[in-house]
Amino acid sequence: MHVCCAPCSVYCIDSLRQEGLEPTFFWYNPNIHPFIEYKTRRDCLKDYARQVDAKLIINEEYGLDEFCRNVIDDISNRCVNYCYQKRLGETVRYAAENGYDAFTTTLLVSPYQKHDELKKVCEDLAQKSGIKFIYRDFREGFREGQKKARELGLYMQKYCGCIFSEEERYQKQIEKDSKNASI
Repeated sequence: MHVCCAPCSVYCIDSLRQEGLEPTFFWYNPNIHPFIEYKTRRDCLKDYARQVDAKLIINEEYGLDEFCRNVIDDISNRCVNYCYQKRLGETVRYAAENGYDAFTTTLLVSPYQKHDELKKVCEDLAQKSGIKFIYRDFREGFREGQKKARELGLYMQKYCGCIFSEEERYQKQIEKDSKNASI
């Protein structure tokens, strides 16, 4: 299971375990910036994986330069055209090379992701690789997972991860400051 962060994994792992599935956590998120945010999310996931006795595999690639080179010409479509492809493509590659027969992602829990496009990317990767895509619309458990994550004291990030999503987080404040600057 590709894992973007510990809080998003809470509902996903609970849900899959209730079905009798035991996911392996796979951390591959070269889109998360700045480095301190990347490190904080990764380290929180390490701690959480130990708490819930989940196997964790980390692909340690901090990729600011590559990320920027690949999204700069189409920032508004970065998630679908690059980010999902890159992160989940690496997840599927790892799964295929290491004997896993299926994959999924915690990105499917977030109401902030482009869910239908994400699902399509996963379906395409499954078809090309022969690795089964376990599709679950985890969004129904988003609030429950977030609540449990807060109770567990997990680090709760305030944006998706990339520098452009952080800017979007502050967009209203940026616009307000721009208006006030002309006074």
